[in-house]
Amino acid sequence: MLLFLLMTGTAEAVVGVFDYLTNVLGLETFRRLFPVILTDNGSEFKSASRIECTEEGEGRTRVFFCDPQASWQKPHVEKNHEFIRYVIPQGKSLNDRTDADMTLLMNHLNSIKRRGLGNRSPYELVEDNEDMKHLMQILEMHIIPADDVHMKPDLFDFNR
Repeated sequence: MLLFLLMTGTAEAVVGVFDYLTNVLGLETFRRLFPVILTDNGSEFKSASRIECTEEGEGRTRVFFCDPQASWQKPHVEKNHEFIRYVIPQGKSLNDRTDADMTLLMNHLNSIKRRGLGNRSPYELVEDNEDMKHLMQILEMHIIPADDVHMKPDLFDFNR
């Protein structure tokens, strides 16, 4: 799971993330890593055509929407949301959070070993993928040793 701190929850902000990733990865690498985007029907994803195509109009991905009230269509994402809520409880403001905080949370979240992944973490699943290694380097992503994973509300203070 990738986490980005957005100043606004708008479609424009989401498109900006996809444009950023395309620019830093290059279009071909982006296409290999993200051939499909599966999302909910939130208003921040309403510019699907702008997510699917670059600013120059080149196709970069395909966007598909889950059915309303069908969280079972993307259960791994829902589990990640549960993990995020361990650190950032519902209703807690992100106004005092930084991009570095989101990277820290992303690293802990993606380092959790999961039964459904053969007792491996998401990071361990992609450790041999050169495109993912490149993305991880750009976004300062790295595995946290299992004994050091900390998914509690004091994560940000715990790691300072």
